Amino acid sequence: MKELVEYIAKSLVDNPDEVEVKEIEGERSIILELRVAPEDMGKVIGKQGKIAKSIRTITKAAATKQGKRAVVEILK
Repeated sequence: MKELVEYIAKSLVDNPDEVEVKEIEGERSIILELRVAPEDMGKVIGKQGKIAKSIRTITKAAATKQGKRAVVEILK
């Protein structure tokens, strides 16, 4: 799951070296904290949050296949 979010984020930003994904796994859920460079924040969120919503949708679909629930948090 972590690799998926990391791959998507690195594909979107200008500074892929500054992409950091932290995975916190519970029994039935996974929290993924995504951090990018401040100047890349808009590229990850997108207009009206559409790219962020797409990242969350893809991650939820992948987590559902594993029988878990995933939450993606985009942090500064």
